[in-house]
This record gives sequence, C-alpha cells and structure tokens, in this order.
Amino acid sequence: MGVVRLRPVTEESVAGADVTSLAARLDDAALVHALRRGDQSAAGELFDRFAPRVRRVILRVLGADQDLPDLVQDVFVHALRDIDKLAEPAAVSGWLVGIAVNVARRTIRRRTRWRWLRPTAPEELSEVAAPGIDNAASEQLRAVYSILDQLPVDERVPFALRFIEGMELKEVARACDVSLATIKRRLKKAETSFRARAKRHPALLERLGGDR
Repeated sequence: MGVVRLRPVTEESVAGADVTSLAARLDDAALVHALRRGDQSAAGELFDRFAPRVRRVILRVLGADQDLPDLVQDVFVHALRDIDKLAEPAAVSGWLVGIAVNVARRTIRRRTRWRWLRPTAPEELSEVAAPGIDNAASEQLRAVYSILDQLPVDERVPFALRFIEGMELKEVARACDVSLATIKRRLKKAETSFRARAKRHPALLERLGGDR
C-alpha cells in the first residue's frame, strides 16, 4: 500500500464528517477489504467514519490535549500499516479503539517520565466536558484529571473508558486487551484510589455525598 495522506483532525472536520452517506456506501467489513485491495480512497473513508470515536476515546483518557490531532493521526497510521492483521474486518471499530487506547497509554507513560517538560494548563481540561459547562463543573473536571494523573496507567485507562467514556465492561476489557476478570480488578483498584483522593478535592465532595 502506498503512502496515504490523512487530513488534519480539527473540531470542524470531525463535526463535518459525512458519516451517514459513507455508511450507506460501504459497511465496515467492505471498507476493510477495500483497504486490503489497495484502494487509496478507502483510507479517507476509514478516517471519516471512525475519527470522531477515536478522538473521543483519546480525549477521555488524556483530557484536553494540544497533541490530540497528532495522536488521532498516529492511530490511523498504525491502522493502515497493520490492516492485514485485523482478524475480523467487521470489528474494525473496536480494533481502532484498541489502537487508540495503546496510543494514549504510551503517551501517558512517556509524559510521566518527562512531565516537567510539558505541564498541562488546567483550563484546557474543560474541552472534555459537554459545551456549556459551568464553572463548578469545570472545577470538578480539573479535579478529576488531576486525580487521574496520579493513578497508574493500567488503572487510569480503564477508569476513563468505563466511568468517563461510559463503555461496557466487555468493551473496556477488549480495548485494553485483557480478560474481563483482570479489568474488573483494575477498575476496583482504580475506583478505590480515585475515591480516596477525590475526598480531598472540595469540588468533588458533593458527587461523593459530601463525606470527607
């Protein structure tokens, strides 16, 4: 397969992706087969269809991030390179989520080692929430990601996928490429750690029933 140039991810391009018309032309499995045949236009279709979800997953795990467009691009570069390794073409959506999780995990680990080089401005975190978020909710959001920054990556990632993105347990396990039992253990540890730390944040006390 030749080099494929993907368009940059912006709020406008994500919002404007013509997902409905694309879905009417090719189902997921057919799109994967087109990619494997070397159809260059299929790469753009893959991006248009799945970039919004990939972007959202990375956003939920990392919080708002200036490198988000590049990280989304990385996911699709990996996907195009490894498309022949996808065992079930119809499951491409979940496969891409798994790649997105791996990209986010590697980013967290790299930044944990070099955190002092790139501090994240707290005000950027408001992008994670819905439009129109109020000041109190913004403060809660900043507190949430401040706590997540303190969790081990193997706890932070499933916590974000389960409790922020709202994935089902089986989806979280598949995205993290571990067993359901393992993901349950990690989530239990993550929730315990999160609650213990959240009680020290006034912005989150109301959500926890106000107890200290």
